[in-house]
Amino acid sequence: MKRLLIAIGIVLAVTTGCETDRPARDRPGPERTLLFGLNPEQNIFKQIERYEPLADYLGRKAGVRIGLKVLPRYGNLIDNFESAGLDGAFFGSFSYSLAHARLGVQVIARPERPDGVSTYQGMIIVRKDSGIRAAKDMKGKRLAFVARATAAGYLFPLAFMRKGGVGDVEAFFKEVYFAGTHEDVVRDVLNGKADVGACKNTVFGRLAAADPRVAKELVVLDRSPSFPENALALGRRVEPPLKEKLKNVLLTMHEDPEGRNVLENFGARRFVETTDADYDVVLSYTGKIGIDLATYDYTNR
Repeated sequence: MKRLLIAIGIVLAVTTGCETDRPARDRPGPERTLLFGLNPEQNIFKQIERYEPLADYLGRKAGVRIGLKVLPRYGNLIDNFESAGLDGAFFGSFSYSLAHARLGVQVIARPERPDGVSTYQGMIIVRKDSGIRAAKDMKGKRLAFVARATAAGYLFPLAFMRKGGVGDVEAFFKEVYFAGTHEDVVRDVLNGKADVGACKNTVFGRLAAADPRVAKELVVLDRSPSFPENALALGRRVEPPLKEKLKNVLLTMHEDPEGRNVLENFGARRFVETTDADYDVVLSYTGKIGIDLATYDYTNR
């Protein structure tokens, strides 16, 4: 029997059977449970709706049960990976770079969208009627980041500001704050809470398709190079044979009719193999900005 558990912490688990005398992860064979974390890229309920069928398929094919836990903030995946008992997570590009450096997690695969693209870009957005067309026009305005552990929502806009001659962002803007999700950044700029925002192009495009005001009233000032799409990375305690099995299920599910249906609902054509080399673009940004992955404070202040 499948049960959907949604609480304040937003924990989703697909469960079968009723054995409760031992921790799930210690149970043999198909009774083993892995817990994967998710970033709050969009509304947490939408995240659950999107990832649940994928977790169910992946677990059945790999012979394990998979639970999902949506963390309320981007940095929480790193903070809570071990304390929350996570075995893996779908990391954003910057959060993966941080987690790899600090926790030794290893990326295995990421989704490729129906258009054949498996990357995203950061965007600087403003209202068309704001009069803002360059960094110099933003002085005294309100800036909305996503979170300090995001590439599109923090690293890229910092680089954009520095390129435009803005060294001290806090002093240059009237207000700087962290909206928490890419969706919230777009909505805050659209509704006038923020004058300038930084977000992912994929989230912007999804919102623009649902709300004509987004494309009609907002303008994109700049775009970043391509970053790897959110990818699944596994922790050290997932043994190599199981890692390989999970990876193979993801990389071949587009060849299976059921898998293709799951991918279609997920919004992807297939999963593609992903390695640390794909994150060189992130390391290039952290190097330019002067961020040390081992000591960087990614908490939102």
